[in-house]
Amino acid sequence: MKYSLLSLLRQGLKGHADWPRAWREPEPKERYDVIIVGAGGHGLATAYYLAKEHGVRNVAILERGNLGSGNVGRNTTVVRSNYLLNEELPFYEWSLKLWEGLSRELDYNVMFSQRGLLELLHSDADVDAAVRRANAMLLHGADAEILNREQTLKRVPIVDPDNARFPVCGALLQRRAGTARHDAVVWGYARAADRLGVDIIQNCEVTAIRRDNAGRAIGVDTTRGHIAADKIGLAAAGHSSRVAEMAGLRLPIESHKLQAYVTEGVKPLLDKVVTFGVGHFYISQSDKGGLVFGANLDGYNSYAQRGNLPNVETTIEAGVHLMPCLSRLRLLRHWAGVMDMSMDGSPFICKTPVGGLYLNAGWCYGGFKATPASGWCFAHTIARDEPHPLNEHFVLDRFHQGRAIDAKGAGPQPNLH
Repeated sequence: MKYSLLSLLRQGLKGHADWPRAWREPEPKERYDVIIVGAGGHGLATAYYLAKEHGVRNVAILERGNLGSGNVGRNTTVVRSNYLLNEELPFYEWSLKLWEGLSRELDYNVMFSQRGLLELLHSDADVDAAVRRANAMLLHGADAEILNREQTLKRVPIVDPDNARFPVCGALLQRRAGTARHDAVVWGYARAADRLGVDIIQNCEVTAIRRDNAGRAIGVDTTRGHIAADKIGLAAAGHSSRVAEMAGLRLPIESHKLQAYVTEGVKPLLDKVVTFGVGHFYISQSDKGGLVFGANLDGYNSYAQRGNLPNVETTIEAGVHLMPCLSRLRLLRHWAGVMDMSMDGSPFICKTPVGGLYLNAGWCYGGFKATPASGWCFAHTIARDEPHPLNEHFVLDRFHQGRAIDAKGAGPQPNLH
């Protein structure tokens, strides 16, 4: 639909009062084939792919608050597939491929910007490890390049390569990586799922999971009444443990806070995503000009969506050491997401010991970038009652079986027990 400048001005002054809704606000039905708990990126993507790929359209997504008010709107929007392990790399590469066609798939601009990602290297050991990872990426069809010091500084001249804390000797570049607009991802999946008949039910908190005499999950109690279902998928991010406990299920995860920050807007300064593992710092520039960055988890368990000042100081200190010009910028705001951290840094997309109950959790630092593949694989698992090869390793009992996925540097603080 085309609008003239005058019509756009008229609509703006009217407060968009007569604009059609992007998705319905239905009342809950008494029964659904599938209920998804959590209307974040993973939950919405799961419902969309259930309807589109598997023809399961009698689906409800239940969200205790507003659509996208959890972690999907509280992150640094980085998308990449520069992983090492055979269990993880194919999954994240598939997710990146889905990202590349997502705006066209959803008929909605998710503002996916493949600006490239530079992971800075600080020692000979870093370079050796990066070469190994780059080779693994290439073997799995991902793109990877190793840059020397001069090539790296040409791409990010604002880096101080000789700083005493984080000297730079090269980088691992993934050109296809980048960022996406998190709220656009939510809106795109929500509208597309709604058009396929999925019910998105906001302000509907799950208070209990009902089980029959055989122990199978058969429905949920909510603040808007009981809703029956043949299958229930949990995609509640940092609150997964609380929801799973309603079904008598104890998860091997902890919930931690992860803070993110944004500065005042400035002219184009950084056209890549830049990360470095030594300080666990990552930064990019948004379309509005603000520099968006983050670092490590807060060092204690919490469900709060707010951060603390020691983490602010540590993060900004790392950033200024690496990019001294950041010291001249004003920090506009910071926030926190609630991270469900698994013991090995890898997620769960699987059936649970409770019949009819399926789990999508434990995303650690990888949640946003995994959104399309997570929903795609979770939908497959729910619809067919078996995992796809891409998520067959992300099972709940892998620790009991001694098959932990050793995702180094991606797991939680060492106080897990």
